[in-house]
Amino acid sequence: MQPEITDRGEFRTEHASRYLQQLCKHFAHKVDVQFDETAGSVAFPFGPATLTATDDALIAVVTAPTEDKLRDARRAIDSHLVTFAFREGFTTMTWGATAPA
Repeated sequence: MQPEITDRGEFRTEHASRYLQQLCKHFAHKVDVQFDETAGSVAFPFGPATLTATDDALIAVVTAPTEDKLRDARRAIDSHLVTFAFREGFTTMTWGATAPA
C-alpha cells in the first residue's frame, strides 16, 4: 500500500468561520461532510480534507494517495474560495504552510 500524501493550506482572514461553513455546505451537495462553526471534514473522492477556522485564518489539511489527487483536493478548495472570498481578492491558499507551534 502506498503512503498517503498530506498538505496544509492557510488563508489569513477574519472571516474563516463563514468560509468554512460555505465550503462545507457547498461540498455537502456531492460528498459526505460534517462541520460546525470552527471545524469541518470533507470526504472528497480524491482524499479527505479537514478545515479549521481560527480568529484569523482558515486552515485546510488535505490527504491523498497521489500528487495528482492531492492537487485535485487543493484545486477544489481554492476554486471555491475564489468565488466565496472574492471581496478579499482571494486567489489561492498558502499551501505547504507549516503547522502552528
